[in-house]
Amino acid sequence: MAFVTVTNLHKHYETGQQRLHVLRGLDLEVEAGAMVAIIGASGVGKSTLLHVLGGLDSCEQGQIHIGDTALNALSDRARVAYRNRHVGFVFQFHHLLPEFDALENAEMPLRIGRLDPREARRRAEALLVTVGLAERLRHRPGMLSGGEQQRVAIARALVTRPALLLADEPTGDLDEATADALHALLRDMHREYGLTSVLATHNPRLASCCDQVWRLADGRLSPA
Repeated sequence: MAFVTVTNLHKHYETGQQRLHVLRGLDLEVEAGAMVAIIGASGVGKSTLLHVLGGLDSCEQGQIHIGDTALNALSDRARVAYRNRHVGFVFQFHHLLPEFDALENAEMPLRIGRLDPREARRRAEALLVTVGLAERLRHRPGMLSGGEQQRVAIARALVTRPALLLADEPTGDLDEATADALHALLRDMHREYGLTSVLATHNPRLASCCDQVWRLADGRLSPA
């Protein structure tokens, strides 16, 4: 059964006096529990697609259903609330807050959501231990390696227990060995937490681990 259904999605940007069409009638179905890779050249719209799927951006035309929710029918406020509760994001650049340590960064979504601070800390600490950072809880981002910073970002993405994980080039800034370790971690977390995951990647090894691989070109998806 499809958990993500996208129908006739259109998205463009205004660049000066020109209109850049990024998504042109794009369709996509992702089965519940599947891990799907989106590949394609730089600039074709992979990040845009993930941002629209996660409610970070809106579309001009089309339908997006995540489970029972019609995402594009939500108000801006409702879309933000939905995103914060049900969607986890991992980006190429971790976007950790430098003044906070790993534990504080990982628990931030729960603190923003006003969960009891003790429960927020318990859940964040448990996830950081799971991703292999038991000895780095009180380290700030500047004291962590690139791979460790991305592990914190993965913990932060999963701390709200989302149904949908979106990862945009999650290992694109890492060396090969570190990237491979992060690939394995993402697969393990996907299975352990029963996620539905959509990953945009240039890395063929990461794509090959997914259940489906789609190529984005000319604003539409086709099987890779």
